[in-house]
Amino acid sequence: TVRGSLLFSNVRVHSFCTIEDAVILPDVVVSRHVRLRRVVVDKGCVLPEGFQVGYNLDEDRRRFHVSDKNITLVTPDMLGQKVHFHH
Repeated sequence: TVRGSLLFSNVRVHSFCTIEDAVILPDVVVSRHVRLRRVVVDKGCVLPEGFQVGYNLDEDRRRFHVSDKNITLVTPDMLGQKVHFHH
């Protein structure tokens, strides 16, 4: 399910995901059972199965950057991932 969101090119969303009010930049993989709300996902992220952001802001603040408007930014660095761009 995708609501009120903007997905850029080469974003792969697997089954059983809920994406609300999100901006997902290019070359992102959203694995199964991922739940996203009020989030910006930086290019090149691979979101693991069962990953969720935007449901527990205290938890999100420990791992990610949360703006004063409670929008969470997720980058590959924050996920401990190296970015591999395919040109």
